[in-house]
Amino acid sequence: MTMAATVSSPVRARDVMNTDVHFIDGMATAAEAALKMKNEHTTTLIVEKRHDDDAWAVVVSRDIIKGVLIDDRRSERVHIYEIMSKPVVTVPPDMDIRYVARLMERVGVRRVPVEEGGKLMGIVSQSDLILKGNLFG
Repeated sequence: MTMAATVSSPVRARDVMNTDVHFIDGMATAAEAALKMKNEHTTTLIVEKRHDDDAWAVVVSRDIIKGVLIDDRRSERVHIYEIMSKPVVTVPPDMDIRYVARLMERVGVRRVPVEEGGKLMGIVSQSDLILKGNLFG
């Protein structure tokens, strides 16, 4: 008696990504970013590209904590471009989440934007991989 292998289709980045993405201009202040994060109930803002050939950037709550609170700077005097991470690693929407997880671990990030054809489609976070990935049944 042979046992047929169960073939299941892989879970892709598009299957688990959060499409509710919030943007901010790099010239905005940390105070504006913190207010936007509070109002939008998010800890991640994508920094708008200046032109088509520009790279994506991200500012997260930790950047504000490090660049403002810990450094004891005034949030209205710190610009996003001073504390953001740029460039950021992006993944294609069809990437298997196992590879997304490996990439995030190797690069040392907790979230990655999902990009296709230069357009940002969403963001995958570590928690999305577990909560939406159906990894454990």
